[in-house]
Amino acid sequence: MDAAQSVETERKFDVARPELSPPLQNLRGVNRVDEPVEHLLEAQYFDSSDLTLARHRITLRRRSGGEDDGWHLKLPLDDADSRRELQEPLGTGDSPPEALVRQIRVHLRGRKLVPVVRLSTRRVVHRLRGADDKVLAEIADDHVHAEPLLPGRAGHDWREWEVELVAGGPDLLDAVQDKFAAAGVHRAGHASKLARALGSLHPEPATPPDRTGSGTAGRMLRAYVNEQVQALQEQDPQVRDRVPDAVHQMRVATRRLRSALATQRRLLEPEPAAALRAELRWLAGVLGEVRDTEVMQERLLELLATEPPELVMGPVARRINEELSAAYSDHYRTLLETMDQERYFRLLDSLDEFRKDPPLTAKADKKPKSASAAIGKDGKRLRKAVKAARSNRGTPHGDESLHEARKAAKRLRYAAEAAAAVDAKQAGQLEQAAHSIQKVLGRHQDSVVAREVLRRLAGEAFLQGENAFSYGRLHALEQNLAAETETDFYDSWTTFPAKLLK
Repeated sequence: MDAAQSVETERKFDVARPELSPPLQNLRGVNRVDEPVEHLLEAQYFDSSDLTLARHRITLRRRSGGEDDGWHLKLPLDDADSRRELQEPLGTGDSPPEALVRQIRVHLRGRKLVPVVRLSTRRVVHRLRGADDKVLAEIADDHVHAEPLLPGRAGHDWREWEVELVAGGPDLLDAVQDKFAAAGVHRAGHASKLARALGSLHPEPATPPDRTGSGTAGRMLRAYVNEQVQALQEQDPQVRDRVPDAVHQMRVATRRLRSALATQRRLLEPEPAAALRAELRWLAGVLGEVRDTEVMQERLLELLATEPPELVMGPVARRINEELSAAYSDHYRTLLETMDQERYFRLLDSLDEFRKDPPLTAKADKKPKSASAAIGKDGKRLRKAVKAARSNRGTPHGDESLHEARKAAKRLRYAAEAAAAVDAKQAGQLEQAAHSIQKVLGRHQDSVVAREVLRRLAGEAFLQGENAFSYGRLHALEQNLAAETETDFYDSWTTFPAKLLK
């Protein structure tokens, strides 16, 4: 079962005066304040021993008492006041639920979760209600006792007020903050109770990736790599939760990274860049097994649906579904096993290290003169691949040559994307043209693979005593589609903006 999700928007305030109560009267839009309700909360926070989650502004706790007891995982959002919260029931054990651990394994990378802080809180909750009697916000007056479970930090007590929006808007947060400030109570100097409990042990937040690519060629490369590493890591928990399209998006990020490292290899020390490319190729291959099987199943079923019923002989749809669904499940299981392996975790480490300290050469300090210059030899590679495909047209090597042209077009497309910081207009034209070529040749390659799958399915059907006629029909249709897309490709190549590659 998926964890319950919500967005938590709140602000915390330090309270030094023990006699002070939250000033809640005369707030605009607030009609009344409920009678306060008191709760006794017990919470245990989990992290790795080196506080990896805290470094990424993530908190994982098990809390009992109150109205929302359970396991809570809080993940950062761009808005400093807000976090995405996932919640699971308390259960019977002390181990974090797997549904929450899947969300953070991309950061833990094999590290074990251990208790790091225990909090006891006496909370008094005041609910602010609006004209329609909806709860606009909750203001909690918290008296906290913290007991760090790591060496080097003693237990301590403090008091804070916490304002959390329910149905109210950010203007209510501002109004409450102004009211508190007038009473001498100001924003807390910590982002969470965990941060305050850990004090000096709490690590500095991970440095946000540099997304600006202006300036040198090395800066442009680093900005593009940052974006793709971020995309890959964001898709990791989505893939683990089997979210639709997550495998595809993670594979695209992996391919873009490989392409950037290959296109800009003159800017990089050869050995570390080659090692990283090899590991990315390995990961892309595992992702590709899942994605390609999924695409092929959809393609064959759609093609079969176009056939007249009288020409569909035997359990064709059932066999396609059974064979490819089983293959998909096997490939996905392998992918999930791969994503829990040391090799995958070390690849993530290598990508993070590249973001912080890429192995750049002296050439990276120069400024690219144009988008064409930034893509290096990728344009030449595409022209050469198309020339080879034209020479092999109608031969047994024709399909393979078109596949190589497709890969060259994809590499050019990603190189143009990365060069957008140099000349957005020129890079955009190149990216669009290369993408068009890639899509046409992608349909051709899908047809090549589909014919091989149909040939295998036909053989299996025959061995089971089934009629293989319909598989031959589909094979012929795919052959015609491949011929049409090949013609479309050569027609579109005549309009390719080759002058931008010079």
